[in-house]
Amino acid sequence: MDKILIRGLQLFAFHGVKEEEKRDGQTFILDIDLYTDLSKACHSDDVNDTVNYEKVVKTVQHVFTEERYDLTEKCAEVVADKILNEYKKVQKVEVTIKKPEAPINADFDYMGVSIIRNRE
Repeated sequence: MDKILIRGLQLFAFHGVKEEEKRDGQTFILDIDLYTDLSKACHSDDVNDTVNYEKVVKTVQHVFTEERYDLTEKCAEVVADKILNEYKKVQKVEVTIKKPEAPINADFDYMGVSIIRNRE
């Protein structure tokens, strides 16, 4: 199976358990892998034969910022579900969400979650 990669998508949102996260918001970084068959697009050179990653990014931007969630796990699930529901060519999706500004008193690059969901 082939995949389309979206890396380092930065979105500002108000997700988190702590009050300051809900009030002040923070930057999240998303990496998304879209598993699909790219063979038709490779031969046709037609964007209609692939998954248009510009459209996926717009979908993710919208769904990630329209609601507020306590858990990053919930955010990842919502993103994965939306992608699988809107983009029928995607057979599997991996969503990684990183919180580089997580309000934790420690030295770290980021905290995060990664989920994989398959089309049923």
